[in-house]
Amino acid sequence: MEGALTARDKVGVQDFVLLDAYTSESAFLDNLRKRFSENLIYTYIGTLLVSVNPYQELGIYTLSQMELYQGVNFFELPPHVYAIADNAYRMMCSELNNHFILISGESGAGKTEASKKILQYFAVTCPMTESLQVARDRLLFSNPVLEAFGNAKTLRNDNSSRFGKYMDIQFDFKGIPVGGHIISYLIEKSRVVYQNQGERNFHIFYQLLEGGEEELLAYLGLERDPQLYKYLSQGRCAKESSVNDKNDWKTVSNAFSVIDFTEDDLENLFGIIASVLHLGNICFEENQQGCASVPDTHEIKWIAKLLGVDPWVLLEALTHRKIEAKTEEVICPLTLDLSAYARDAMAKAVYGRTFTWLVNKINSSLVNKDFTGKTVIGLLDIYGFEVFDKNGFEQFCINYCNEKLQQLLIERTLKAEQAEYEMEGIEWEPIQYFNNKIICDLVEERHKGIISILDEECVRPGPATDLSFLERLEEKVGKHAHFETRKLAGPKGRKKIGWMEFRLFHYAGEVTYCTRGESSVVVTSLCLQVLCSSKNRILKECFLVAELENRRRAPTVGTQFKNSLSSLLEILISKEPSYIRCIKPNERKEPSKFDDFLIRHQVKYLGLMEHLRVRRAGFAYRRKYEHFLQRYKSLCPDTWPHWHGPPEEGVERLIKYIGYKPEEYKLGRTKIFIRFPRTLFATEDAFEFSKHQLVARIQATYKCCLERRAYMRKRQAAITLEAHWRGALARTEAKRRKWAVQTVRKFIKGFINRNRPLCPDNEEFIVFVRKNYILNLRYHVPKNVLDKSWLRPPGILGTASDLLRKMCTRNLVRQYCRGITAERRALMQEKVVTSEIFRGKKEGYAESLNQPFANSRIGVSTSSLSDGILVIHVSQADIKQKGDVILQCEHVFEAVTKLAMLVKKDSLVNVVQGSLQFCISPGKEGTIVFDTGPEEQIYKDKNGRLTVVSGWVWGREA
Repeated sequence: MEGALTARDKVGVQDFVLLDAYTSESAFLDNLRKRFSENLIYTYIGTLLVSVNPYQELGIYTLSQMELYQGVNFFELPPHVYAIADNAYRMMCSELNNHFILISGESGAGKTEASKKILQYFAVTCPMTESLQVARDRLLFSNPVLEAFGNAKTLRNDNSSRFGKYMDIQFDFKGIPVGGHIISYLIEKSRVVYQNQGERNFHIFYQLLEGGEEELLAYLGLERDPQLYKYLSQGRCAKESSVNDKNDWKTVSNAFSVIDFTEDDLENLFGIIASVLHLGNICFEENQQGCASVPDTHEIKWIAKLLGVDPWVLLEALTHRKIEAKTEEVICPLTLDLSAYARDAMAKAVYGRTFTWLVNKINSSLVNKDFTGKTVIGLLDIYGFEVFDKNGFEQFCINYCNEKLQQLLIERTLKAEQAEYEMEGIEWEPIQYFNNKIICDLVEERHKGIISILDEECVRPGPATDLSFLERLEEKVGKHAHFETRKLAGPKGRKKIGWMEFRLFHYAGEVTYCTRGESSVVVTSLCLQVLCSSKNRILKECFLVAELENRRRAPTVGTQFKNSLSSLLEILISKEPSYIRCIKPNERKEPSKFDDFLIRHQVKYLGLMEHLRVRRAGFAYRRKYEHFLQRYKSLCPDTWPHWHGPPEEGVERLIKYIGYKPEEYKLGRTKIFIRFPRTLFATEDAFEFSKHQLVARIQATYKCCLERRAYMRKRQAAITLEAHWRGALARTEAKRRKWAVQTVRKFIKGFINRNRPLCPDNEEFIVFVRKNYILNLRYHVPKNVLDKSWLRPPGILGTASDLLRKMCTRNLVRQYCRGITAERRALMQEKVVTSEIFRGKKEGYAESLNQPFANSRIGVSTSSLSDGILVIHVSQADIKQKGDVILQCEHVFEAVTKLAMLVKKDSLVNVVQGSLQFCISPGKEGTIVFDTGPEEQIYKDKNGRLTVVSGWVWGREA
């Protein structure tokens, strides 16, 4: 167990039973402190889990952590809430019996979070089918709804459960969660109308105001500011940084849809919540007769609208009461104080019964309609022991509940532990522990207990007052050792007890309770009539008309709570228990802060030291002979590998071989009891060492066996594979040779008969020759029309070759023609004309075919004057040219135009002014100067330039 732990897990001891100084409270706290400083918040006391709230995220609730603890023996891994959940689940599945997990501790110690983690563990790790996803989701989403309506911020906890909750999770025979059932206990209704400084009302009020849609708030007549409502502003803590009401509203809204709340349900539910806020804002004034009146009926009208009642009837119910005589009923007005009490009593009754309806609604969505046998795991998240500056009736009930649960723990653990020693025939000295049955009897004993006295005081004739109730207590239980009042206390105690208070000495410490309001009537009959007549569907289910007709007095709240608590204990006694004790490390909810005084007090009233002493009272651990022998038999040659005798004899032989001393153990009827933790540790260390040796030897032998088997399999497989492969190769080679012989024979026969007409003897040869020629021809196809090469064909393919050659030539010509441009086509047409003119008539024609005609080989120039001179320019690319040609022509315009039309090029002609340059011979240029004069003439001037003079045009000169 310890050998597999990491160094961090070994801080302190993970089980208090293993403490050497187990009787020392200081050693207990020191171990708790060491582990808490390393964020190890869980520690065992045997199978009981001690949990310290870290007030921070530790990353120990991941999916991988859930998988790690799934199906693992309880002590194999470090302590965790998942180990408790998994152990209960596996025991339930294997033994097919019911279990419960009791989570207890102070407010703020982490009870609600522990129950959430257990629910999440079951939701993730249990087998699940698609058809049962809805049941699982409803189980998970019931928590946010119950927290919204039943939890509130207190001085000790920002999310304190102000009600007790027991949830049964139902499993089918496969271990699949199929449904559930929730029982609620004593919701703190007084919080609806009053909160201490720094505390808030129930979460749902703030969530509705902060996250509700504008249309919803307008329909309910509410404003977003909680300070506007008396029931929300008394604690002066409406806004809390650690609580996100807007996000919580979204979570609750989503949960409502999953749990199958209808729109009508939500409309009625929120109408009741809003009506409670409106009730708190009703203000009373004293009229001239000294009676209460309501000057502003604005809130009355909103309440009447939301609850579906008559506003005037509601107004009368809040300011009057009905006195019933034998023959008549009298309606009389109330004072200011009584009207305020009637208003608050009505608000508390409406909210309390609505919460009960909400739990029943969730139960109806969780119910499983399959009535076959099921096993259950119960989760009990109950209020912790509470001590405030002012403790009322609700704190009295809460602490009474803790007394009963402590009594259950004593019965199921401390007494059972000692009974086991007696049953096993082990001699030991019994451990003295405080049995709180005497306190439970003081509270619940019939006719003598405090609750019975309260009931008698409420029903007796005459006026029942708080003072008369206190006097009855002093008379009935005044001599009890655990009861004290100011009158009965000594001189020192009187200073701490008020005149209207009494003190009880609980197992967890002394608590002083105030009797004010203990004997008061809850709801006036007129208010009850109003609620019974409501058209709100939820209130119609909560307040039945039969209540008005029933003349019998309903049981008091104390009696109801006592009866429900008895029913709860009957449920728990019928199941196998697991315990989680939650501890709050400090009052300020600060991480890593360990308050010794506060934790010492919790350790005391949780009974952890008594539990530890009983677990260690002689024997730290015990185990059945079969299990002990099965685990440690490898430590003795006589018991390894198999022991064929009785297990008791095998264990005795084993521990003698190990060397147990007589004072270290005892042998019972079915179990071995080990006294000292170090004995168990030594045995465990020896087992770890032996296990490594055995494992190494087994692994070596097993690996050798595996390798030899693998080698023999591979060898046989190789031989078989080789034989088959050789056979396959031989058959393939024979087929290949046979095919080759047949192919060669056919080829030779075809070659001999190649010149004969097509017949079976030469058909394949001819097909081969054709195919081979065609395949070779594709690599020798001419690339252009001028390429005249062609692959020589066999004799039998001459005709086919000629056809293919013609097709190829035509294809090349077609490709060539498609690739010719328009300009190229025009040049070739010129060649065609040239061919028609000169072919066979003029020498040198053949040589000119390779030279394409140039577009710019000639050009024509003329002056802008009226002379008849034109110059034909010849391209100078050819050095053999003699030069440009100068012509004189009377019809210049006609000649030039026809030259341009012949070449179809308007840009051929260049008309110049003044002079132009012409080529006399290659490399030598001349100049023609154009001028006007009285007569036309052509001559060379002094500079050797050719001058052309045109006659004057007289009209222009004039």
